[in-house]
Amino acid sequence: MLSTFLCYAVFGVSAALSIPSALYAMECLIGSLPLRTRRLAGLGRKGDAAVSVLVPAHNEENGIATTLASIGRQLGDRDRLVVVADNCSDRTAAVARAAGAEVIERFDAQRRGKGFALDAGLRYLEKAPPDIVMLVDADCDLGANALESLVAAVVDSGRPAQSRNLMTAPAAAGLNFSVAEFAFLVKNYVRPLGLTRLGLPCQATGTGFAIPWQALRCVDVAHASRVEDMKLGLDLASAGYAPRFCEHALVTSQFPFSKEGANSQRRRWEGGHLDMIRTELRSLVDPLILRNLARLALTLDLMVPPLTLLGLLLVSMMLVAGVIAAADVSVWPLVIGATNLLLVLLATVVAWLVHGRKALPASAIGKIPRYVLWKLKLYPTALLGGTKEGWIRTDRKKKISGENRT
Repeated sequence: MLSTFLCYAVFGVSAALSIPSALYAMECLIGSLPLRTRRLAGLGRKGDAAVSVLVPAHNEENGIATTLASIGRQLGDRDRLVVVADNCSDRTAAVARAAGAEVIERFDAQRRGKGFALDAGLRYLEKAPPDIVMLVDADCDLGANALESLVAAVVDSGRPAQSRNLMTAPAAAGLNFSVAEFAFLVKNYVRPLGLTRLGLPCQATGTGFAIPWQALRCVDVAHASRVEDMKLGLDLASAGYAPRFCEHALVTSQFPFSKEGANSQRRRWEGGHLDMIRTELRSLVDPLILRNLARLALTLDLMVPPLTLLGLLLVSMMLVAGVIAAADVSVWPLVIGATNLLLVLLATVVAWLVHGRKALPASAIGKIPRYVLWKLKLYPTALLGGTKEGWIRTDRKKKISGENRT
């Protein structure tokens, strides 16, 4: 009786994991095909569109000048650069003013977070609304023509456009950063590219996100979600403005230098993602979501957990299914589990061969199990709901130690 119940339970879990496994594999494989994405004509001019670049910042005095300089080089005569210095205790506001930005200083100890900072910026822009608002984090760099590419994509479709938002490992960083850089590449480039080639929208992944002003009027950004960017993309899709991926607009930033900063950042991202999965599960039975195909596509894409966690779940199910098969109870859980794992492995290897060999050298692949063991420490808190901290600036002290060394 117990063995039969266990068999059904493992079969059910393995079948449920088939959905994110198949979605992940499909996105990666299609995103790795040798196809070219159409580049919009007339890229050098954005017509009559007025653009406001909105930069929320919390204690970013050391790096914000570089970010603002990369933005300023791409601004036109009618464009504006607005910085929201949110609950800052350093010289962020002064540095931003010296760089030529319009600056809003906000102090509210109870309503902390990037979402509240964005809300303050949008309220400020309401006095003279732009045609397009571009959201840029205070610690990144815009690639050549990134602003023009994003604005062209918005003008072309009337929908928000998400840049190719990538993170790079710090100089002299070790294995953990290389694996994280590859995982970020898969999540923010390979998979969105696959969705685009299928004619589907992509998630809002954060910085380098351009949105028509009329779309922003349909959503509320004033909240303390740890993955406010992802939530904004889903809310926009619900309002009929599903984001599209703009491969040609590159925005980059660096992982935190210190182990503490890296741990904090990954806990926030992955814990927030898991929170969103728990929340969005209910939407799969919502008739409004089911009738909105773009929103449904984003919800299903969201159900793919962080790659390391997905791999751990698949391996765990394989081991339990192997025991059930060895006990001659049923072989089907093992068949489904093995299929899922092979799909994910195949898709990941193809994505690495096509896109990821620079980020993750072949010489480092054999050390990935050590990285996975390190990541295990992050998941108990995240799976149980995590911490609900407000906006905490990521620690970027230049110190690499412990697990972050090669």
